Amino acid sequence: MKIATYNINGVRGRLPSLLAWLASDQPDVVCLQELKTSHATFPRAELEAAGYGAIWSGEKAYNGVAILAKGEQPIETRRGLPGDAKDVQSRYIEAAVNGVLVACLYLPNGNPQPGPKFDYKLAWFERLIRHAASLVDRDEPVVIAGDYNVVPTDDVTDIYNTRSWLKDALLQPESRAAYFRLLDQGWTDALAKKRPREPLYTFWDYFRQHWQRNAGLRIDHLLLNASAAKRLKTVGVDRALRGLPKASDHAPAWITLARRRA
Repeated sequence: MKIATYNINGVRGRLPSLLAWLASDQPDVVCLQELKTSHATFPRAELEAAGYGAIWSGEKAYNGVAILAKGEQPIETRRGLPGDAKDVQSRYIEAAVNGVLVACLYLPNGNPQPGPKFDYKLAWFERLIRHAASLVDRDEPVVIAGDYNVVPTDDVTDIYNTRSWLKDALLQPESRAAYFRLLDQGWTDALAKKRPREPLYTFWDYFRQHWQRNAGLRIDHLLLNASAAKRLKTVGVDRALRGLPKASDHAPAWITLARRRA
C-alpha cells in the first residue's frame, strides 16, 4: 500500500502534472496540502475520472487539504483539529482508507517570527499533539502525513545548510521541540527511519537556484503509529515532479506498507 503526501501549492494550476503522476505511479492514498481553491472548485470530477475518490477541505487562495484514495471513497472521520472553534483555516482532515486511518495536515508556516503567525503555529501544534495522543495507541495502522513546516535537525539529511534559515520558523527550537514531543508519543518518522544514506529532501524554494543545486529541506513527514510502523517497507521522494515547468516547490514523499502485518 503506497501512501504519499504532496504539498501541491495550487491544485487547479498543477492538475495536469498531478493526474500524470497518479497515472504513472498509482499511489493508493495521497494527502494533498495547499489546495488554494474553494470547496466548490476542487477538481473532484477530474480525479474521479482518474480513478480516485476524494474528501477535501477547501479554502479560497490559501491552505486546503485533501485525501485521495485509488478505487474507493475515503471514509471521513474528522475535519479540522479539535480545541479551537474559532480556527476556520483548512489545515486538517482525516479518513479511513482500506483499513488504515490516514490524517492529512498542513501545519502553519509561522513566519515571520516572533509574532502572531509563529504563536499560531505553536498553538496549532499543541492541538495536534493533543489529538495525536488519541490516535497513537489504536490497533489499526495510523499515518499522519503532511507538510509539518519543521526541519527536524541541522543534519545534512534534513537541510542542505542552515546558514540562510537560522531565523526561519521552520528551524526554531520551539518548532523542533513540539515535533519531537509528538514523536515521543510513540510515532515513527518513516522517512528518517528508512531513508538511504543520501538526503530525502521534500522542499526546494524558488530562490537562488536551490532546486538546481539540490539545496533542499525535509519538511514533509509521514508519522506512523506502532501498528503502521510494523508494516513499513520502503520510503521515497518523487523528485521528478519538482523539476517540471511551473512545479510546486515540494515533491511527493511516500511510504509503502505491507498489506498484512509482518
